[in-house]
Amino acid sequence: MWNSSSKTTTSNANNKENDLPIDAVYRAINAIKESKAAIKPTLLNPLSVPQDEIVKAEEQKGIIEFHCISNSLTKDVDKQTAIFLIALQSVFGQQLPEMPPTYITRLLYDPMHKTIVLAKKGQAIGGICFRMFPTQGFTEIVFCAISMPEQVKGYGSYLMNHLKDYIMQKGIQHLLAYADCNAIGYFKKQGFSNKIRLARPIYEGFIKEYDSATLMHCELHPGIVNTQITSTIRQQKEVLNELIAQRQKEVERVRTGLTCFKHGVAAIPIASIPGLKEIGWHPNFSATRVEERSNPAHLTGLFEAVLQAMRRQTTAWPFLSPVNPKDVPDYYVHIKYPMDLKTVGERLERGYYKTRRLFMADMARMFSNCRSFNAPNTDYYRCATTLERFYLNKMRQFGLLDK
Repeated sequence: MWNSSSKTTTSNANNKENDLPIDAVYRAINAIKESKAAIKPTLLNPLSVPQDEIVKAEEQKGIIEFHCISNSLTKDVDKQTAIFLIALQSVFGQQLPEMPPTYITRLLYDPMHKTIVLAKKGQAIGGICFRMFPTQGFTEIVFCAISMPEQVKGYGSYLMNHLKDYIMQKGIQHLLAYADCNAIGYFKKQGFSNKIRLARPIYEGFIKEYDSATLMHCELHPGIVNTQITSTIRQQKEVLNELIAQRQKEVERVRTGLTCFKHGVAAIPIASIPGLKEIGWHPNFSATRVEERSNPAHLTGLFEAVLQAMRRQTTAWPFLSPVNPKDVPDYYVHIKYPMDLKTVGERLERGYYKTRRLFMADMARMFSNCRSFNAPNTDYYRCATTLERFYLNKMRQFGLLDK
C-alpha cells in the first residue's frame, strides 16, 4: 500500500478582478459544515451516500486495502504476495473467460508485470495487472477485474484511480489498454478514449495487439490526485451551490415601487432602477437590438441558418426531437420545461422568435436540461457540451452574440 499526497500549486488567480474573495469561500465552507452537522443524525440510509465516499471510508477503516505486488525470479516472494497472486489468478480466470488460463498465469507471474491487488478483509477480490514502459512514457494495462460478488460497488473505479496515482509517482502520464466490447464502457468511465494521442511508434512493438479488441488511451494530469478527484469536485460543487444560495438571498429582496411616475415623470434611465445593478444587470444587456425591430425576416433567416447547421452536426442526435417517455419514463418527472431542436424549428416557423433573447433562452434550456438529467461521463452530456460550443460559434459568426 502506498501514500499519495496532493500537489499544491500557487496561483495568481486571486489577482483577477472577478475572482471570489477567499473569505467568501471560507464562509461557504463553514456554512456547509454547519449544515451537514445539523442533518447528520437523520442520515440513516447509506444509499444516499455516493459510492466513492463509501469505498474511501472502507479504505480508511482498513476494510479494504491496496497493495502493489509482483513475482520475482531472483529472490524469494513473501507468503502474502504468493497468496494474492494465486487468488488473482482465479479472479482473472473467472472474470476473463476468453483469456486462456496459461496466458493469464504467464503474464501475472511475469516479473516484468506488476499488479495492484484490492484486498477486502485480507482476501483478494480484484486487481489490475500492468506493465510499465518508462523509456516510452506509458503503462499497459493487461488484466483488470473484480470478483463477481463485489462488482457494482465502486471498487473498479477506485482501483483504477490507485493505478493512475501509482504510475504518476513513477513519472508516467499515459495509460494504454486493449478493451473488448464488454469493457469499453468501463474504460470510458475511467477517462479512456479510443482516440490515441500517442504517436504509434511510441507503443508499436512494445505491446501485443488484439484484432478483436479496441486500443484505448488515457492521459493523466500531473496536478491531479485521482483517488481524491471525485470528492474534491463534489466539495467544489457544494461550495459553488452555497455561494449561489447566499447570493440569491442577497438579491432576492422586495423593493418599494417607483413613485416618481405619480409626480409626472414620463421616463427614467433603466440604470437608475433600484436593484438592477446588484443582480448583475449591465447597460450592454439592452433588451432588443435595432435590427431585431427593423428587420424581423432577416433575423428569422439567421436563426434558421444556425438551426440547420446544428442539425447537421454529429453531436446533435440527442436533441433532434423530444425525448420519448417510453424510452425514458422518468424524464418528464425531472425535466419540467423540455426543449429540443424540432420544437425550436416549429416555433421558428410560427414566428415565435421575435428577438435573440427568446431564441437563445430555448437553446440554453435545451442544453441545461441535458446536463441536469445526465451525468457528466455520459455521451449525452458530452454531446451537449460540444454542440453548445458549435452553436455559440455560429451565433458569433452571424453577429447574433455580443462579443
